[in-house]
Amino acid sequence: MYRNSLPPRYSIFALLYVMTMSFCWHGCDSKQDHPLPAAGSDWNHYLGTQASTQYSSLTEINRSNVSKLKLAWTYVTGDSAMYQSNNLAIDGIVYTPTPYSRVAALDGATGNEIWSFDPEAIMGDLAETDQRGISYWQDGERGRIMTAKGPYLFQLDAETGSLVTSFGEGGYIHLGEQLDVEGRPPVYLNTPGHVFKDMLITGVNTPENVPGAIRAFDLRSGKRLWIFHTLPRPGEPGSETWPAGYLDRTGGASDWSGLAIDTARGMVYASTETAGPDFYGGWRYGENLYANSVVALDIETGKLKWHQQLVHHDLWDLDNPCPPTLLTIKQDGHTRDVVAQGTKMGLLFVFDRDSGAPIWPIEERPIPESKLPDMKAWPTQPFPTAPPPLMRQRFTEDDISDISPRTEMLSRQVFEKMGSTGSYPAPSLDQTIMFPGYDGGMEWGGSAADPNGILYVNVNEMPWFYQLVPTKKADGSELDFGEKHYRINCTSCHGIDLSGDPAGGFPSLQNIAQKYTRSQVAALIDQGAGRMPAFSYLSPTRKKAIINFLFGEKSTDPSRNPSFDPHEQGDLSSDPPYVFRGFQRWLDEEGYPAIKPPWGTLNAVDLNTGTIKWKVTLGEFEELTERGIPPTGTENYGGPIVTAGGVLFIGATADRMFRAFDAANGELLWQYKLPFDGNATPSTYVADGKQYVIISAGNAKMKPFYAGSLIAFCLDERE
Repeated sequence: MYRNSLPPRYSIFALLYVMTMSFCWHGCDSKQDHPLPAAGSDWNHYLGTQASTQYSSLTEINRSNVSKLKLAWTYVTGDSAMYQSNNLAIDGIVYTPTPYSRVAALDGATGNEIWSFDPEAIMGDLAETDQRGISYWQDGERGRIMTAKGPYLFQLDAETGSLVTSFGEGGYIHLGEQLDVEGRPPVYLNTPGHVFKDMLITGVNTPENVPGAIRAFDLRSGKRLWIFHTLPRPGEPGSETWPAGYLDRTGGASDWSGLAIDTARGMVYASTETAGPDFYGGWRYGENLYANSVVALDIETGKLKWHQQLVHHDLWDLDNPCPPTLLTIKQDGHTRDVVAQGTKMGLLFVFDRDSGAPIWPIEERPIPESKLPDMKAWPTQPFPTAPPPLMRQRFTEDDISDISPRTEMLSRQVFEKMGSTGSYPAPSLDQTIMFPGYDGGMEWGGSAADPNGILYVNVNEMPWFYQLVPTKKADGSELDFGEKHYRINCTSCHGIDLSGDPAGGFPSLQNIAQKYTRSQVAALIDQGAGRMPAFSYLSPTRKKAIINFLFGEKSTDPSRNPSFDPHEQGDLSSDPPYVFRGFQRWLDEEGYPAIKPPWGTLNAVDLNTGTIKWKVTLGEFEELTERGIPPTGTENYGGPIVTAGGVLFIGATADRMFRAFDAANGELLWQYKLPFDGNATPSTYVADGKQYVIISAGNAKMKPFYAGSLIAFCLDERE
């Protein structure tokens, strides 16, 4: 079904799609007696289970009949933004957070809307941020939905969509509170937490200057039950891996990508990000625990059980991009419970759930030394000896794309000029190739795991450029104050020349005065939007200077004024001497990755043996296939799910296809062209006695426009 009234923020693409989908077509016969759902018929946790396995025990749709899948219904949200949600389905009701973070409850068999909740009706204008899911809790009498927008976490009645006013301050809490920092920083959730008993356990996405944490909240009151400081406070274990005064100049190290819980053991497993600033590490030389780590915590107290760090002293934004996955393997006739963590480098680290001991040895290997005297790189980085990497680990001359003679010649010239050293290039003012790159390898879509110890994961193989630039002029003199702080705060996403990376979700800021007023830009800086975090912590002087720069005006450094009071600035840490030039994919002149295909793959990894079971290309550019080039794969975002019926479902690709593969061998069994890219992890469930598979479709990082439709499929019994 579609909404009868569209929010004012729709795009023309969403409007046209609503006009063409003015009815809900039910392609599957549906039983009307509403039988009670069978055990395992729900998708009641983000990524399917508390263990983040992306697995379903349903078998009605299986490898023998999946080719008969038909469109069941479409729900057009009317929102036009990134739609990355892995949706819940409980007792035949689907719950989806839409691209603008409304929550809609839908009949799982028809797609008819039952209710919807808009956080902005409660709080007014809130920042639009990526939201990948919601949480569900049964309080003993009624179901509850936990959803977030901006810095607020809301609790809803699952039956009516109304606020549960006994939670927090009338139905919501501010996530910047109870964080053990001053004030209420503009934090947010793009990945929901997991429910255990009557608590919600979740990480949080923080600005680079705010220390991260993992917390447990009482789901009845909203009060914090415990906190684990992922950036340890002085005197806490792990603080010895930081230099003196580290909290004055760094933050982050949080868990934004998600977690998994083992209810039997009473343990939480979380994956953490880079410490801030992401690319300048001159203030934080050390291993930097617990950044870039897998941490195992006691679920009742939040006390650390064990940790494993996967990147030391990260200078390259190599966050752990996805939640850990819990599964059981067999080795030498014995079962072993393990936790698997994928990385942007296409590596899989596998640990014993109880002790944190690696299942296969991890080697510390040397990496290139920094070329900058005041920013050292850690001398070694960890590499697992098994399973083997799921992607190439270094861009070599033999990897230059040859889809046409001209593109090969031009790319070869770039390669000969820059060179390549892998995921850990030496910090330098020279541009070089970074491969594997910033967006994977693995990404936030997560990995699917079946009970037989097989892990399924999609991987990107995209080359990028890496370069640091100074925050002064080439002759050492000061930049304009506004340009300097644009570089410090904005360049990593929008580029030194303001051109951005629209394909990566970072819009161009060139000619911004033709699109926005100064007050609108100020609001975006304060609130954030999409992938952009809020920068409300910046002093008014610096925000004004950045806006001046964007609008072509000059600003004077206020510290040169004799009456300058540094305490009025609000951010007193000194400015970094270098910043990241910006996220730049290495594309050839035709706009394709400059590396030989595959550009995207789907992999099955046997963790019983530490070997790759199968690998297939994921995605296709039809225009290249028509030129006689075999399917190349595409950049992909959103993960797979696997079912007991032996089927692996995945969207993720840039060709709008939703695909089903045989989990045993990777054979393509079925595909359907979506109206938009399905950059989300699917869900499957039972409603009215039938199994459905749903996926959020709305484009994400690879298209210049967004939309938002939830698409459902089931078997067509009429064949």
